[in-house]
Amino acid sequence: MGGRAIRHELFPLVYQEIPDFSLETALNDGLLSPFYGSPISRKHLDAYVGDYLREEITAEAVTRNIPGFSRFLEIAALANGKIIQFSNVARECGVSSPTVRSYYQILEDTLIGRYVPSFQKRPKRRVIQAPRFYFFDVGVVGSLTRRGRIEPGSELFGRAFEHFLLMELSAHSSYSGLNYPISYWRTASQLEVDFILGEHEVALEIKGTEKAQSHHLRGLLAFGDEYKIRRRILVTRDPHPRIFEGKIEILPWKIFLEDLWGGKVIR
Repeated sequence: MGGRAIRHELFPLVYQEIPDFSLETALNDGLLSPFYGSPISRKHLDAYVGDYLREEITAEAVTRNIPGFSRFLEIAALANGKIIQFSNVARECGVSSPTVRSYYQILEDTLIGRYVPSFQKRPKRRVIQAPRFYFFDVGVVGSLTRRGRIEPGSELFGRAFEHFLLMELSAHSSYSGLNYPISYWRTASQLEVDFILGEHEVALEIKGTEKAQSHHLRGLLAFGDEYKIRRRILVTRDPHPRIFEGKIEILPWKIFLEDLWGGKVIR
């Protein structure tokens, strides 16, 4: 019946749904239930990506330029979590900018990925306005980019760690019924906060380090100077939680996720 439909979105598995959760397994295999912890997870993921290209896109005739769209998927995966420059992606794919925009729209419409918009509420500083784009699963990005195993301490680990935590936030926003917006903040002078939850209620910076240091907090400090905010949190692999200068919480990722799903991060 028109106007009576209720939308329920099912996300990949989340932290609390997996006994003996392994972060490294999640970052390498992804969190789709058939693949997490599977001894042949990469082969399964590669087959899934191939089936999506061959069957979903072709069968539904969403795009007739399958080679171009396939190249776009690879480029979009390599740029996962980065600020989108449509003209740059178009140049690398050999198609027009409007075509690239339509390709991203296909990914969003088919729930393969989502935009994370720039937070722009009454900025004092000049901020970047272009959105970021993330695929719906960290393992799918690994398959599309053909990257090898992600090891702690590497740049790839940090990017996948951030992506994983966005997946948890997206699922929590939906499953909790709070449906809070998730955005990012970046100034023209390169100050940045990975995720802003709600109307600048909580600011999150994500770092894969095991030892948070003061330079990791520059974006959170700057955001707090510009906006009144309830909590500023740096999520890391540090072994113990602590407070920086009485202002910023440094939380190990497990404690952060327990707090998130326990309703203690955002209400």
